[in-house]
Amino acid sequence: MKDKPVPIKIEMFYTLTCPNCKPFKRMITEVLPDFGDKFKFKTTLANAPLGMIRSLKLGIHTVPTLLIDDVIVFRELPARQELINKLNMY
Repeated sequence: MKDKPVPIKIEMFYTLTCPNCKPFKRMITEVLPDFGDKFKFKTTLANAPLGMIRSLKLGIHTVPTLLIDDVIVFRELPARQELINKLNMY
């Protein structure tokens, strides 16, 4: 019996007033189905108490910020193809 691979964790830090966060989240949710179960997507509200603590620990000072396996890969809204190219690297 083959073990199912563990999905790679993608985490997006956002705020409710960020103008680029909604389009970035929409882009991620549109692109991820093409990768099947390879990734697990999570959003974190950066100005909520737990999100604030986590963003301080990770050195996140701007939103949107995207992490893949707890490594910052984007600190702004990337082009759709940039996001796809980055995901293809994993």
